[in-house]
Amino acid sequence: MKEPVASRPYWPDFAGMPKDPTSGLKSWSWALERLEQSHNYWIATSRPDGHAHLMIVWGIWWEDAFWFSTGPNTRKAKNMAAHGYCSIGTDRADEAVIVEGIPHEIKDRAIWKRFAGVYNGKYGGDVEPLLNSCGGNVYRVEPRTAFAQDEHAPNFAASATRWRFKEP
Repeated sequence: MKEPVASRPYWPDFAGMPKDPTSGLKSWSWALERLEQSHNYWIATSRPDGHAHLMIVWGIWWEDAFWFSTGPNTRKAKNMAAHGYCSIGTDRADEAVIVEGIPHEIKDRAIWKRFAGVYNGKYGGDVEPLLNSCGGNVYRVEPRTAFAQDEHAPNFAASATRWRFKEP
């Protein structure tokens, strides 16, 4: 994947941004480090009636996307079937990275095996028997837009960064 393009997020009510449009922006490598190292991730989906649903999942940043699994009857699986978008957030709000994207259900069991190997390396155990026994789903969330903000940056507001990804 080509590195996404960094810019300022839309923040119309804040007048304190640096005049230099690139000053303070976070690098994509900074975001990747947090996406790869997060233990828990927040996933936001929309219920069929439009109400928000927020949940915690375990997952991995792998092959330029966020991957996770869930049972086919979970609220998030039903929501993703009804609405083809979701948002993923890392577990540390002080160094936040949020990815908005399109979830794709992966049905190829050969890819499941590869996913399970990487997932097991991160979390331990063996996820594959669980996936097979409960009829679990594996999802790959293809990023469209990502955001970051770093409370530890010299200028917190200037660290606000948006990345846009090229359409496949």
